[in-house]
Amino acid sequence: MTLSMTLEGIQAFLAQGGTIEQVVTEAYDRITRYGDKAVWIALRPREEVLAEARALDASPATGKPLYGVPFAVKDNIDVAGLPCSAACPAFTYEPDRDATVVARLRAAGAIVLGKTNLDQFATGLVGTRSPFGAPRCVFDQDYISGGSSSGSAVAVAAGLVAFSLGTDTAGSGRVPAAFNNLVGVKPTKGLLSTSGVVPACRSLDCVTVFAASVAEGTLIRRIAEGYDAADPYSRPSQKRRLPHVGLRVGVPRQDQREFYGNTAYAALYQRALDEMISLDAELVEIDFAPFRDAAKLLYGGPWVAERLEAVGDHLSRAPDSFDPVVRSIVETAKTLSAVDAFRGQYELAALTQQANAQWARMDILLLPTAPTIHKVEAVMADPVRLNSQLGHYTNFVNLLDCAAIAVPAGFIETGLPFGVTLVGPAFSDDSMALIADRLHRRLEPGYGQDRASLPDPVLEETNPEQIALAVVGAHLSGQPLHWQLTERNATLVARTRTAPEYRLYALAETIPPKPGLVADPDFTGDGIEIELWSMDAEAFGTFTALVPAPLAIGTLRLADGTSVKGFVCEPAGLVGAQDITRFGGWRAYLAQ
Repeated sequence: MTLSMTLEGIQAFLAQGGTIEQVVTEAYDRITRYGDKAVWIALRPREEVLAEARALDASPATGKPLYGVPFAVKDNIDVAGLPCSAACPAFTYEPDRDATVVARLRAAGAIVLGKTNLDQFATGLVGTRSPFGAPRCVFDQDYISGGSSSGSAVAVAAGLVAFSLGTDTAGSGRVPAAFNNLVGVKPTKGLLSTSGVVPACRSLDCVTVFAASVAEGTLIRRIAEGYDAADPYSRPSQKRRLPHVGLRVGVPRQDQREFYGNTAYAALYQRALDEMISLDAELVEIDFAPFRDAAKLLYGGPWVAERLEAVGDHLSRAPDSFDPVVRSIVETAKTLSAVDAFRGQYELAALTQQANAQWARMDILLLPTAPTIHKVEAVMADPVRLNSQLGHYTNFVNLLDCAAIAVPAGFIETGLPFGVTLVGPAFSDDSMALIADRLHRRLEPGYGQDRASLPDPVLEETNPEQIALAVVGAHLSGQPLHWQLTERNATLVARTRTAPEYRLYALAETIPPKPGLVADPDFTGDGIEIELWSMDAEAFGTFTALVPAPLAIGTLRLADGTSVKGFVCEPAGLVGAQDITRFGGWRAYLAQ
């Protein structure tokens, strides 16, 4: 039996009579064959892990969705029994318990094989700032793997483990995914606990997942997530749904698209935009300036002081143990004051307001994950400037409290991979995953070094507790009360019409102006334009409480014969109203 090192592949192998012991044996054999390429900092002894595998083989798989799945952990995340170094040997300590996310994954049946290499103290997007060596792109050893989660990405791309954990402050869970043909899931801040994680910027750090597909990465994220009272930045999940139809995809204006001369990457980005159109999305060119300027704050503003707070004691004790580039970055924080910190917060608040104006025009952003890729030799010669280039499209994401999913997006002629990232509002993780999965399968139906076929199944939405609501007037997209839907994370399901027996009236003396929809059994028309929105039961309840008389929420019949909840008008509200049925809808009436 062949074994594909994915969740689906391992499940199929076990279903055909294979054992977890065989899965672990194969993983260690692959690690041996791959050789010492700076991927690992610490590996658990083979026999110790085989004993764990045999114990799992002897236990039922019930309640263990990751039963027997080997994974790797970035060496700034605690694993009990393994040293944690953050790629600084003098900093190394021995944790006595797993980080919260690791504990949750192990409880689901997953097996930790070891700790992976990283840019020291998670400071860098290149993967070259480690005394343990520089992992390389799996497609060309002359090129960087990306960082800081370098070893975690390579371990999955090379087929050594089924998934891995990284961290992401500036793009560390996304850039290595792009450079190694993987999915990188960067959750909303606080969705995954950072208890047991060596901080880089504690207020921004996220634990991330590298996987073969969005479906598998999302499953792993859901298992690992959950509120953790021990993490002061942990947040309960608040589901935010994106539109099913009419998705507005923000893209930078042509004059704001930066690839640092990499025309091949620019061409693949354009291909990704074309594919989004084919998925029935609308591309909206936005002003990328506030996002770009927010990105500059991460290293050019006071947030670098968080890095000094995290490792300052060690820096004072053992300055020579630092990578020279990492040390120079951290030490810049010594020049910052409390006044600088507040100034940075004020600037970020202003940029957030400007970014929100762009968010009002779009539902998600589609960006290159990285604008270019560099050789290791070039990065070693020019470490700061070239690293900065790689964060052009990633550094703003955590500062502006966004979720992101990086997906493979094809290859250039030299054989190097390219990736794009979907960026959405906080807590849009699940809804955005559906879009990311479809885009991945259109752009590059493979993953990792071997470009193996994507595992099934295709990600499907599961959210049955939703209520459909038909809106006809002031709540339509672009109308003055539409915000009452968006603030409740309602999702646009369809633009359609009512059944033919409805009349529409412009009501008298309403502020803002509103129409009234009334059923007339003796009338046959062309139906009235409506939008169908979906929201959860709690949101629906708070929404209906806002509906003023003479309007009410009743049951409407749609053109296809189905019935939904929607706006209707009480007969008393028609006094002085104008019949505007002939216009076919509120927008057409307003246009006249």
